[in-house]
Amino acid sequence: MTDQPVAEQPSSWSIPRGTIVLLSIAGLIITIGGMKAVSGLVGPIFLALMLTVAVQPIPSWLRRKGMPNWLAFIATLLAVYGIILGLFGSLVFSVARLATILPQYTDQFQQYLDDFQKFLTDHGVSQEKVQSTISHIDPSKAFGYVTEVLESTMSVASMLILVLTLLLFMSADALSFDRRIAVLAGERSDIADAFRSFAQGTRSYLLVSTIFGLIVAVFDTGFLWLIGIPLPVLWGLLSFITNYIPNVGFVLGLIPPALLALLDGGVSQMLLVIVVYSVINVIIQSVIQPKFVGDAVGISTTLTFLSLVFWAWVIGPLGAILAVPLTLMSKALLIDIDPATRWADVLISSSPPRPEPAAPPTEATPTAPAGETDDAEETAPERPDDSGEDTPSS
Repeated sequence: MTDQPVAEQPSSWSIPRGTIVLLSIAGLIITIGGMKAVSGLVGPIFLALMLTVAVQPIPSWLRRKGMPNWLAFIATLLAVYGIILGLFGSLVFSVARLATILPQYTDQFQQYLDDFQKFLTDHGVSQEKVQSTISHIDPSKAFGYVTEVLESTMSVASMLILVLTLLLFMSADALSFDRRIAVLAGERSDIADAFRSFAQGTRSYLLVSTIFGLIVAVFDTGFLWLIGIPLPVLWGLLSFITNYIPNVGFVLGLIPPALLALLDGGVSQMLLVIVVYSVINVIIQSVIQPKFVGDAVGISTTLTFLSLVFWAWVIGPLGAILAVPLTLMSKALLIDIDPATRWADVLISSSPPRPEPAAPPTEATPTAPAGETDDAEETAPERPDDSGEDTPSS
């Protein structure tokens, strides 16, 4: 009796790849919508996380120097708190100064408005259209609006308190980060490598941006001080902060001092500020720095710009500053963590991967005639005995 072939039953039920893609897109849309709805909470959490990742090697280095864990933690926390509070205090003081000097330029603003109206009229624009356009511009209201915007920056004090509190707890948890990753590497090495890559890329990006930001801020502050623009320290601090915004940060840092130069010294001084700012910031921020950022984080310039637009839309201004670290975190969680999706690294990396060298072709060993084979076997040297014992001689 012959055995009848039995049809193999599928061992498991699998979802079609197209369905998986659609479900993944739907999950991403829901996640992004939720983040956008609570952006006021998500932004400070991400900021505290990035700061914690940035300073995590400091307590490890202090412990290697013999400092106790609690003392290394306190020293690192005080250093981070000092930097944040120093930047915030300088920003608050400068903004308060700016709010007091802006009303002094109301007359100059009105004069430029009248000159612009005359220019349009002289070049064929009807008086009615000019009046309808200019009538909506009130210098006192414009400066009042600017003052309100500047004073509203004081409301970030509540966010600052949340960030400082999160830093306290996250820094305490970060003390055991190395040990946790070591344990994770033994169980899931792919996930551990993804987290290590994210942490290293974030630190490299923040280090590069901080160094170039300080260089730009020093040059901008010195130049504005030399030509007599009010509040040069504020505009240097603004250049430093906007340096963390990829690609377009220098434009955001240029507009306020250029407008103030127009009101304080005229068109020639405004043009001088624009030219010098462009030379300094375009060369450093738009030519040199993106190359270092791309090499440091491993993502392309196009993806860097798209991440700026996306995270600024999701979280707001803080998302523009944290665009690259948040993209690195998303890359670690969505691509690097799964070997099946690492092919996407080829498309988003800053430089194409190097092709692996091809193995040299193996040459076929020619077959020897039967007689020669027997002779070779007879003349082959005997191998020593594996047992290590001497063979008795006859």
